[in-house]
Amino acid sequence: MIPGIRKAVCALVVVVWTAILVQAQQPVPQAPQTGTIAGTVLDPNGATVPDATVVLQGAGPNDHQEAVTGDDGFFQFAGINPGTPYHVTVTAPGLTTWTSQEIVLTPGQSFLVTGIKLAVIPVQQSVNAVTQEQIAAAQVKVQEQQRVFGIIPNFYVSYEHNAAPLTAKLKFQLALKSLTDPVTLAGFALNAGIYQAANYPSYQQGMAGFGQRLGATFAGGFDKIMIGDAIFASLMHQDPRYFYQGTGTTKSRLMHALGNAFVTRGDNGKREINWSDIGGDIAAGALQNAYYPSQDRGARLVVQGALIGAGGRMALGVFEEFVLPKFTSHSPHHN
Repeated sequence: MIPGIRKAVCALVVVVWTAILVQAQQPVPQAPQTGTIAGTVLDPNGATVPDATVVLQGAGPNDHQEAVTGDDGFFQFAGINPGTPYHVTVTAPGLTTWTSQEIVLTPGQSFLVTGIKLAVIPVQQSVNAVTQEQIAAAQVKVQEQQRVFGIIPNFYVSYEHNAAPLTAKLKFQLALKSLTDPVTLAGFALNAGIYQAANYPSYQQGMAGFGQRLGATFAGGFDKIMIGDAIFASLMHQDPRYFYQGTGTTKSRLMHALGNAFVTRGDNGKREINWSDIGGDIAAGALQNAYYPSQDRGARLVVQGALIGAGGRMALGVFEEFVLPKFTSHSPHHN
């Protein structure tokens, strides 16, 4: 080989070899070492919590891992990037949610999360307080649907043995409901026709006399119900309703039905003399002296009205106890 060429080749070989040796001596860059995060989930008593859901959330939405604890309550996340902030969130059925503070690992670090203790979620109970007046209003609403044969009002009977006492407002409401019912008004007209046929009170005959008797009948019914069952019942704190007994011997039920004309239930639940109905009958008879013809007035009218009222309540009580429940809508014995 020509000496000049040989020297050039040797020099090139030396340069390439030197470059290879320099490159080999340079360090190869390595990926940063990842870390691990682990922990144990406990309940308030210090026992481990199995099947708890543990979420590891990094800075980005995709930097997310999830695990479920075993029977020993333990969890572990591997491959955690160092230098990135993470939060651990733990949830379990019936227990409160636990969230860690920010965790930032160094390369290759294994971090143990401590203090994971889930408390029991407090049970919240809500109680809706219902007043006696609201209970009584609901019971009166049912009573206002009670009709014999589905037609004749039977509002003044309670099939609730422990019915809530009526307020004065409900007593007036029940009285007005009864007085303004179309069937009640038709009954006043029928009664006036009977009086017309019997020529009592001593008004004239014809349509004018019928109108007078109709007015007197309505006034008498209005006075008896409004004064006895609303005004006096409110002032004396007595219940104007008939309370169906329905149980016991026939004798005890009969005595209960007949005695209702003279003994009633007070708003305090105790048995009392029925001053409200007795007083209502006397007051209605006294008012009739103001609009009845002169020949029909007098003390006799007052006494007669009181006796008829008491007798009517006794008879009605027997019917309410033994007969009408079978034919009254919304009663316990109505089919």
